[in-house]
Amino acid sequence: MIEAQATARHIRTSAQKAGLVLDLIRGKDVNRALATLGFTRKSVAGDIKKLLRSAIANAQQKDGFGGDVDRLFVSACYANQGPSQKRVRPAPMGRAYRVLKRTAHLTVHVSERPEKVVAVAAAGETQKKKRSRQSPVTSRQSKKKTAD
Repeated sequence: MIEAQATARHIRTSAQKAGLVLDLIRGKDVNRALATLGFTRKSVAGDIKKLLRSAIANAQQKDGFGGDVDRLFVSACYANQGPSQKRVRPAPMGRAYRVLKRTAHLTVHVSERPEKVVAVAAAGETQKKKRSRQSPVTSRQSKKKTAD
């Protein structure tokens, strides 16, 4: 099973905002994830789409890759907090407010889904019948009838 990753560092967004978009694609097939990112109305979606394409390309370059991109899926994706740039904003009466311009480190892992193995049932096997349960009311009524 092939696994590959791509990391983008110092992306100019907060890790919390990037995490919202990454939650949309976690566990999806790569084609569906790319389509989801294309229609997501967040500015960080473009950076994540670029990162996902890079992870797909990394998987294709690995030895043992089957060649079928449709079997790849997003196995893990997360956003870690990067360094924050500190800036100063003027405030009333000669004071200053601190502004934090946050950055994030984004990571996307893609893996290849294992091939499905279908088990063939033997010809002589039969399926078990499920016992139907009686509701508690009917079972009480049947006990009263037998007691009378």
